[in-house]
Amino acid sequence: MTKGSRNLIILGTVSVMIALTTTGISLAWYHNSGDIYLDRSRPGYLPDEEEIKQDDDGEEDYEFPKSGTINRDILNEYANRLEEEIKALDDYVGPFDAAALSDERFGI
Repeated sequence: MTKGSRNLIILGTVSVMIALTTTGISLAWYHNSGDIYLDRSRPGYLPDEEEIKQDDDGEEDYEFPKSGTINRDILNEYANRLEEEIKALDDYVGPFDAAALSDERFGI
């Protein structure tokens, strides 16, 4: 084994150790700062129990069956619920105006 190959192995080992150390520190920082709970794109994310909000109107969210037959009644019910959601979005005033980002809107 030549001196150059030994130095290359040492360089590779030290580089991997530095990468593992910095990654471990950054993941610990990510978890301890609480930012991990803001990352909703993680697969299998489940909100904490105190984050789950109950609807004020008392209505339960309807879930369509995951298996079974699709018939006209199911499709009509889906279309009706979709129309309600679309109407609620259409009734929303000014989603892209300056007031959407105002302090009052965010409760600051």
